[in-house]
Amino acid sequence: MTVYLDYNATAPLRDEAREAMLAAYGAPGNPSSVHQAGRQARSKVEQARHTLARALGVATSDVIFTAGGTEANNLGLLGLAKANTCTDVLLSAIEHPCIQMAAQNTGLPIHTIDVTGDGALDLAALQGVLDRLDSDSRPLLALMMANNETGVLQPVEEAAKRLHKADGLVHVDAVQAFGKIPVSLASIGADSLAVSAHKIGGPMGVGALALTCGTQLSPRNLGGGQESGHRGGTENVPGIIGFAAAATAAIDDLDHNADMLALRDHVQQRMLVLAPNAVVLGGHAPRLCNTLSIATPGFAADIQVMSMDLAGFAISSGSACSSGKVKSSAVMVAMGLSDALSFCAIRISLGQTTRRQDLDAFVDAWGEALARIQLKECG
Repeated sequence: MTVYLDYNATAPLRDEAREAMLAAYGAPGNPSSVHQAGRQARSKVEQARHTLARALGVATSDVIFTAGGTEANNLGLLGLAKANTCTDVLLSAIEHPCIQMAAQNTGLPIHTIDVTGDGALDLAALQGVLDRLDSDSRPLLALMMANNETGVLQPVEEAAKRLHKADGLVHVDAVQAFGKIPVSLASIGADSLAVSAHKIGGPMGVGALALTCGTQLSPRNLGGGQESGHRGGTENVPGIIGFAAAATAAIDDLDHNADMLALRDHVQQRMLVLAPNAVVLGGHAPRLCNTLSIATPGFAADIQVMSMDLAGFAISSGSACSSGKVKSSAVMVAMGLSDALSFCAIRISLGQTTRRQDLDAFVDAWGEALARIQLKECG
């Protein structure tokens, strides 16, 4: 049986979500229909919307369901840029490809903001870009809340203050953060925020975009006027219900973050004992309590991933979206890592089913694989 340590790619479906979805699959009804079955489907969607709104600190009417985090990010970035006549797009150097590609499709000038060696947005660099913009500019910043590869938390609240002072807007990619730390759009002061179900134990193919009250947004999916005209297409009723059930369970689990942090630090410390020259990426910055990104010189990431897979452990090299590509991670390049070191970085991400004994077994197997590599080098 495989020990799953790749929660940042996809979290296993929670029992609460599975049960809620199975019940929903048994009920007919399009939520846009006016008959009883349609009204019942609509009621379930609105209950789920209320659950997500409460979790994200927004009004129920300001939650838009999408087909995943990528669509939510596309809608947030492209929709804000068009509706608010933005003139420039600002991105941190570590944004997810779905944000980078959406930015390119705005047709606006793009300004990439450097990050520190620990992988956090450089606020001085951000301010420098803002200061150089024309006085009549309206910038739009896209900034993730937590990096998917390193887990490093970004200074979204301070960045939002600076953008609003410059008459700008902020879209936050909270796909990796939601369900792992408290996430409130109101408290961070951004204009839109994207989340995804499958990162928190909900189904794949469901996400949401939350808006600050009064934020203008242009739709991207045109159709029957669903989601208050923001996103055409029949809502995925079972998926949305599963998303809400997973969100409720994930938020309840936030009380166990200290336990998760202890597990993360335990595996980190054990690995550093076996490989004292290893580098914990973002190790001096605030990080998600479940995420460990570590690079061991001379121990190639693809070898580590394959060795661990054969030993019964699922881990990742960088983000799932870039797995299999033989090139340096853009995140690690932005952090100043050499190609040689970035090719040796793996990501271990924990979740609600992770046990200490599983992590100890992982480190034992990883240590054996490392010893084989070292022995081969010596031979």
